Amino acid sequence: MRAQMVATVSRDAEADCVLGLDAGGTGTRYALVARNGHVLAEGQGPAMSGTQLLDAGGRIGVDITLGGIARALPQLPRAVVAGMTGYDHALASELLPRLVQVFGIDAGLVKAMSDIELLCRAAFTPGDGIVVYGGTGSIAALLDAMGYLHRAGGRGVTVDDAGGGHWIAREALKRVWRAEDEEPGAWQRSPLAQALFEQVGGNEWHHTRQWVYGGPGTSRGKLGELAAVVAAVAARDAAAMALLEQAGRELARLAQALMRRYGRHPLAVAGRVFELHPAVDRGFAAALPAGTEITPLREAPHLAASRLALRLLAERAGAAAGAA
Repeated sequence: MRAQMVATVSRDAEADCVLGLDAGGTGTRYALVARNGHVLAEGQGPAMSGTQLLDAGGRIGVDITLGGIARALPQLPRAVVAGMTGYDHALASELLPRLVQVFGIDAGLVKAMSDIELLCRAAFTPGDGIVVYGGTGSIAALLDAMGYLHRAGGRGVTVDDAGGGHWIAREALKRVWRAEDEEPGAWQRSPLAQALFEQVGGNEWHHTRQWVYGGPGTSRGKLGELAAVVAAVAARDAAAMALLEQAGRELARLAQALMRRYGRHPLAVAGRVFELHPAVDRGFAAALPAGTEITPLREAPHLAASRLALRLLAERAGAAAGAA
């Protein structure tokens, strides 16, 4: 869902507000929040990632997405905090000036971080727990009490991201086509193959090839949406069910990697993969040490970003008062 555009934007000096952004592979969620914590506007714009900041064409895409969100707001914010997939601080010189320019705010009132750091801040007080994220990709992270981020996974779909939606979709297509290599026509007995072929437009290889390499599947987020097809047929297809359980085990492996390095911690899970099917949760829980505590996020990431923006605004006001 794209951000809905409005004709004009303005800033009401009597009602300061801030903006929180959570940019990922399937969309950019935002929340405009007043100083008193009241949510003035929420919505979702197009996907956005740090990798777009690496080339001119991608940077234009970022500018378009941010501009669309700005036009959708009832008023402009005083401060902005953004969490973005694929972002690290080496990209700050590309992203932060864009936030300043698009939203017309002071450079000291913008802050950016990776989406997983934002998730950690949405789930726990720093040092208190590990977040496992399964969306288009996959990653686990611990934000320690000093604010340093420790991570496992999150290396992108080309290298790994096992357990994420893109991985589930890719594995499903791979299994279907390997079965066709062994026995042409095997798809006719496979609910999983039939559902995938319906999605890509046909049961011939050229249908899959065109969809994956020349059509919607060229977007990693769009390809990852096929994970929902796998979940939809799992009750009727043993291979689909086994794949979802394997995804859960892969996500648990990320959590265990961090626990081996930093000790047992409560876990919080986030991302659409955990909402696909109970088989993912089943595989995840079975692969963890007995008694591992699993909790939900305390708040949605875009709302956590707006809370951090409110803190940024308060700190600036406090510093100004102290200087006076």
